Amino acid sequence: MDQPKIDLLAEWMKESRRTVILTGAGMSTESGIPDFRSKEGWWKKIDPMTVSTVDALEHQYDLFHGFYSLRLSDLKKCEPHKGHDALADLEKEGHVSAVVTQNVDGFHQQSGSGTVHELHGSLRKIFCHECGARADEAAFMERESCSDCEGHLRPKIILFGEMLPQDVWGRAIQDIEESDLLIVIGSSLQVAPANELPFLSDGKKVIINQEETYLHNQFDLQIEGKAGEVLQLIRDKVLEGTV
Repeated sequence: MDQPKIDLLAEWMKESRRTVILTGAGMSTESGIPDFRSKEGWWKKIDPMTVSTVDALEHQYDLFHGFYSLRLSDLKKCEPHKGHDALADLEKEGHVSAVVTQNVDGFHQQSGSGTVHELHGSLRKIFCHECGARADEAAFMERESCSDCEGHLRPKIILFGEMLPQDVWGRAIQDIEESDLLIVIGSSLQVAPANELPFLSDGKKVIINQEETYLHNQFDLQIEGKAGEVLQLIRDKVLEGTV
């Protein structure tokens, strides 16, 4: 691990008035959640355009339900890692203002982060596609229909063909624009429009990733390593000497 870079980022966090975190799939792979674009990722096993679409939800519900019930089952086997905990600790001590995430697993909230903008929704929230009524996860897993209208139940995630949640995106953009330190963690920066978000900030920009991205040189600081390990080191350095 590059300790001088860790020390520098810790100093930037201590000096920052508003630090915002942007996390991608690489933040959750350490918890055992597959990403989408690596050789072991979800999209190497199944074509997203066959399952993660409104058309599949409405016309091929068995396929849609099978895929997302499997994802929810896999999620139950995983839990947040120490990097999620480190971000929650830093927020509690006033060193993180908000977390903006592309992930749908809810691990940031589970670790205790309070201000989390879920850009792509959440697997953990279930509702009716037809009438919008909330439903229990158990009802979805058992392939029950909506108790109000008999419509299809689904997780509250953004499918291909759906609009992004404008309220969530608006709050995320505002927090990023007001930040003086923006830290990207575990993102390939390949997915638009999320890959444009870091450059809405006029402050310092940092990327923490296991490998370089094609936008690496546009950041003020690049740290290569696992998110959990790097974030623990940063947390300990920022909070050293505090009670």
